[in-house]
Amino acid sequence: MSTNVLSAKDIKREKHIIDASGKILGRLAGEIATLLMGKNKPNFVPYLDNGDFVIVTNASKVKVTGKKAQDKVYVRHSGYPGGLKSETFDKMIIRKPEFIIEHAVKGMLPGSKLGKAMIKKLKVFKGPAEGEAREAK
Repeated sequence: MSTNVLSAKDIKREKHIIDASGKILGRLAGEIATLLMGKNKPNFVPYLDNGDFVIVTNASKVKVTGKKAQDKVYVRHSGYPGGLKSETFDKMIIRKPEFIIEHAVKGMLPGSKLGKAMIKKLKVFKGPAEGEAREAK
C-alpha cells in the first residue's frame, strides 16, 4: 500500500461566510482559524496551506465576555520616543472592528510564512454582506 501525498494542485478551496453578530470573539476566531488552516478537512497536512477562504460579516457586533470590553487593551508603538499608543476593546470596536477579528485570528495561526499565506484568505467586513460576500452566497 502506498500513501497518497497531497500536492498544491489537489487542493479544493471553498468560501465560507460567517456572521459575527452576537458571537464571542475567541470562539469565533478559533472557528475561523480552523477553516483557514484546513484542519476541518480529512486531507489536512501541516506543511501545506489547504485551507478555505473565509468572509466575516458584521464584525462590529462581535462580543467579549466579562469585563474584557473595558479591560482588554490593544497596544501599538509608532517608533518615535513616547509613541506608545493603547486603546481598549470598547473604543477599538467603534473605530476598527475588522482589526479586532484579524488580530485574534492571526494569533491562532502559525507564525511562519504559511500563516501569512493563510491570513490573506480572510476578509472581514464591518457591517452586513458587501460585494464579494454577497456573490459568494
